[in-house]
Amino acid sequence: MGGFEAATMVLDTGRRVDVITQSRHDAEADLDYHLLARIGIRTVRDAFRWHLIERVPGRYDWSSVLPMIRAAASAGVEVVWDLCHFGLPDDVDAWSPTLPQRFADFARAAAQLMRQEGDGIPLWCPVNEISYWAFAGGEQGHFAPCARGRGADWKRQLVRLSVEASRALRDVDPRARLVHADPAIHIVPKRDVDRAVAEGHRLSMFESWDMIAGRRNPELGGSPDLLDVIGINFYADNQWVHEGPKLLPGGEGYRPLRDILAEIFARYGRPIIITETGAEGDEGPGWLRGVAVEVSAARAAGVPVAGCCIYPAMDYPGWTDNRHCRCGPIVVDAGWTSRNLDPALSQAVSEYSA
Repeated sequence: MGGFEAATMVLDTGRRVDVITQSRHDAEADLDYHLLARIGIRTVRDAFRWHLIERVPGRYDWSSVLPMIRAAASAGVEVVWDLCHFGLPDDVDAWSPTLPQRFADFARAAAQLMRQEGDGIPLWCPVNEISYWAFAGGEQGHFAPCARGRGADWKRQLVRLSVEASRALRDVDPRARLVHADPAIHIVPKRDVDRAVAEGHRLSMFESWDMIAGRRNPELGGSPDLLDVIGINFYADNQWVHEGPKLLPGGEGYRPLRDILAEIFARYGRPIIITETGAEGDEGPGWLRGVAVEVSAARAAGVPVAGCCIYPAMDYPGWTDNRHCRCGPIVVDAGWTSRNLDPALSQAVSEYSA
């Protein structure tokens, strides 16, 4: 699988990020999808951009996404569509109790659009990275809702959005598959006295999945059927020492990805997708090969890992500084116009697919 960076948040500076527009992926979707298909990647992650589609409450303008839907069909690529990738419409009150219903209405309209465009089984990620968004937007104030010390509150609100949208998507098409993507992490204590605190932080990675499944906070409306596919986002900085440095692969305290996958499967018994993984620059091919080894080992042990998504699969501008980030098999020039395939990463993808 390959994913296109789709962040659309409003930063604490007030600037709206829209990576799909900045990278010109919306204008070049047909070429981008065909490039991935050329190296055997025929499932991608991409996004509906809520802030562009619903500028006026209850009125939907699909012009930003319809060309992408049709380009995917032309390329023979299936898409896991994010409905909310950190971005809310400009007019919303993030904390409003009516926001989950508004999002559900948007999800229902999106599902109806997809039924009009074709009869394939729809694949959706209702809300991307609830846990990370709760931390970055609700606890640290880095982007909307730019709150501090309210991470738990924002996590519950995002779960409400995800639950209500998931039900709406299934109402329109009961075949819909729901992918709930969140970071998989590992934290070790700096000192023995910190062990319980570090473990508490580590276990927090399960909170949103537990809520969606109705295992905790039942007032949020979760239920077991809504936790359909577990999406795992996993990068080199997903393991660290509590209040210390990141852990290095193969080093002391580092936990093999195969063990993390096994723990998640044992907890939920659901199919798993690596929804995001990758590394910048020259580290990309080696990182991908390492993840491939771990996924193969997990599968051999009976963990149903259904796919692994290189993310991003194409260069993108950094959220806060517009830095040109060299990622994935698609290389883009400095002006975000021409595209071509990176030979080393294409080779790594070929080896992994085999």
